[in-house]
Amino acid sequence: MLVALVSEGGNAGRFRVLSDAGVPEGPVVATADLAAAVSDLEDRHRPRWLWAETAEVYPDLLARGVRVERCQDLAHVEYLLLAYQGRHGEPRGLGAALARLRGLPVPDDHGPRKRDTQPTLFEPEQQPLPGDADPLDAVVAVHAEQQRLAATLPHADRLRLLFAAESASALAAAEMTHFGLPWRADVHDQLLVDTLGPRPANGVRPARLAELADRITAAFGGRQVNPDHPPGIVRAFAREGIDVPSARAWVLKGVDHPAVEPLLEYKELARLWVAHGWSWLDAWVADGRFRPDYVVGGVVSGRWATRGGAALQIPRVLRTAVRADPGWKLVAADAAQLEPRVLAALSNDHRFTEVSSDDDLYTSLAAEAFDGDRGKAKLAMLSAMYGGTGGNAGPAMAVLRRRFPEAVGYVEAAALAGEQGRVVRSRLGRTSPPPSDAWRAMTGSTDDGEDALRQSRRAARDWGRFTRNFVVQASAADWTAALLGVLRRRLHQSARGAHLVFFQHDEVLVHCPAELAEVVCAEVTAAGGEASRLVFGATPVRFPLKAVAVDSYADAK
Repeated sequence: MLVALVSEGGNAGRFRVLSDAGVPEGPVVATADLAAAVSDLEDRHRPRWLWAETAEVYPDLLARGVRVERCQDLAHVEYLLLAYQGRHGEPRGLGAALARLRGLPVPDDHGPRKRDTQPTLFEPEQQPLPGDADPLDAVVAVHAEQQRLAATLPHADRLRLLFAAESASALAAAEMTHFGLPWRADVHDQLLVDTLGPRPANGVRPARLAELADRITAAFGGRQVNPDHPPGIVRAFAREGIDVPSARAWVLKGVDHPAVEPLLEYKELARLWVAHGWSWLDAWVADGRFRPDYVVGGVVSGRWATRGGAALQIPRVLRTAVRADPGWKLVAADAAQLEPRVLAALSNDHRFTEVSSDDDLYTSLAAEAFDGDRGKAKLAMLSAMYGGTGGNAGPAMAVLRRRFPEAVGYVEAAALAGEQGRVVRSRLGRTSPPPSDAWRAMTGSTDDGEDALRQSRRAARDWGRFTRNFVVQASAADWTAALLGVLRRRLHQSARGAHLVFFQHDEVLVHCPAELAEVVCAEVTAAGGEASRLVFGATPVRFPLKAVAVDSYADAK
């Protein structure tokens, strides 16, 4: 059962039942209690909801205690289809999609409103549709056009799976924000005090940073140096007769000077203070929960992003603040070496598939090809996927190329496509953006000067490195999107009361009552296997997803 739905502010809205082909089958139903109507249909029919954008509809339903199982998010589908056609960056909202369908000027997207904010005088809550079209009719029409276009493209079945997985990810993201990541503000505060000293007044460095700043100044002979100002640090070293190209940590580690040690410690602690200090705690943690705004597919490869809060960059030192509620557990799981396993499944390299059967792929790869040296094995694998050539990467890559020609050949073919200005695609159809006109002008230049030739080759190689990694990273995003969709369904069926509360690239956290922890662990592992079959079919490649129940996120590894 497919049901098109529009929210009309407050708790009012309209919906209409459609056939599986998207053709209206029933009358338009208007309701002053949309949440109750959705809940009733969800209980009786478990429909697939069709709406313009999950982020605009679902949070209000969640706030009223309504969970839906499936949806089709038109904005995500429009983005994926536009990208497939090489039209990255074009507006993807309902108004833009309808305008394209009708051959009208395409309006810009108004963008999602930030959480807990109201529209301003210059930011209307919802932009009018082209020609004052009815929003519900627009949803039906745009969906029909999307399905028509998808059916004309190669591997339409994979694209439809991607549409479903990305839409399920949007549901998961809204639920993660709604339920929030359990976060002990008191533990976080104490960690900051222990690390930085007591909370300072606004505009004042914490005591530990102030002490390190004094040590840095003393190391430079008492001449004042601001450790927060990189050009000043470079000049300070120059006065000491030491030429450094920048004040980056990796540069300073190679410098022999008494200021280096306090500078490196200052950089590390300052990063914690600025990114996750007391101001962050005040802004993002309330009532024992961290609720970031997730952006599904916010990175061109399909990886997620966030609007503030740096949810995908939680330092390990702060994971101790992520603690389950009393009587509850956190179930943590991550897919070990996900991207190399994805490459094995994409390339069908039988010998590399055998290597991937081990829980620690790098150890198995080391035993197979690098005389047991795990470090060399990891370097070689990362070089293959990211295009590294410096240092020991070249010889390591040569070993991989001899032992696993299909796997290396797969990413090298993607790199060549990029160097030639062609797009590449993930397993399910995510599409890399085409290079810019400036890139084409540079690589297509007929200037035979040495500098021009070097620049042209460098630009081609750089874009080739991007497409080389895109096919692997974007296919990993396909797998994780399928994982989230499968895991949501499994938890609802077997462990109601358990909530998916965190996701990061290849890692998930579920918050559940302690008595459900064993069931949740089993469902997480099973979800990994089901996602692998959905995305890669009957592949022999293993995607181990081991789940463990812990009290604190810091205990997961």
